[in-house]
Amino acid sequence: MGEVFRGIAREARGKGVGARAWLAISAAATFTLNSPDALSILHGIATAERGGSPAAEVRTAEFIREVGLKCISFNGIPRTINCLNAFHASLPEHVTAALGREPSRTLKADNVEGVKARGRGLWDSIYAPFEDKLVEKLGVSHPDLPVVILNCHYGPLLSDPEGGQTKRGLGRVMTSLVAVAALRAQTGVGPQVLSHVFGLRKAVDDGTFRDDLEVEGAGREESESEEGVRWLAGDEGGEWMLKAVDRIVDGLGGSNFGAKL
Repeated sequence: MGEVFRGIAREARGKGVGARAWLAISAAATFTLNSPDALSILHGIATAERGGSPAAEVRTAEFIREVGLKCISFNGIPRTINCLNAFHASLPEHVTAALGREPSRTLKADNVEGVKARGRGLWDSIYAPFEDKLVEKLGVSHPDLPVVILNCHYGPLLSDPEGGQTKRGLGRVMTSLVAVAALRAQTGVGPQVLSHVFGLRKAVDDGTFRDDLEVEGAGREESESEEGVRWLAGDEGGEWMLKAVDRIVDGLGGSNFGAKL
């Protein structure tokens, strides 16, 4: 898998795509395929790509953990638990000692409305101009389906915690990349993949992608450029992203989401 990840990183650099983007894609696909061993390999490669310093080790581990957490919305809780537990156990002690330990998504009486508003804002950004119609359609399937999606996933999980792009923030573009990669890797959910491909494009259209261009503590080697984000959101970049996920799937032995009859 090391060569697969290195190849994806190399291609990303060639297109002006930063380390955070290719790492988000690769980590999301790896969580989806329930491969903790590959996460450890990915961490080593991504750390080297980001300069190889102890600080880069920690930033990379924090980023991978956040990707795994957001994958809950696309893959379910068990795979994230399995992969995050094993990933943490694989990290050197000096890295685990530096990882954040305080939760950032605790719901309280004074922040619930803000969390709901952030979730709805993310939803609207991804699905505009059909955001309201989609909520209505989901409610036909089950009246609580849009309630759970918006208030349990888009609010407290998929939107970043209050405070902006700290260690716990992925940002609008990275969250869309996680969605596309996780859904592509599991197969059988083509309409959802397409929705989030368009959601990535809408981040460019509505300007929210600009918040991803400057990340606290990120160096030049891992920052995103406007050109790189625009390329990812275009036809060529979208095709590259899907093929990169497919290479990870093939390298890990294929998707394991298929029904066993």
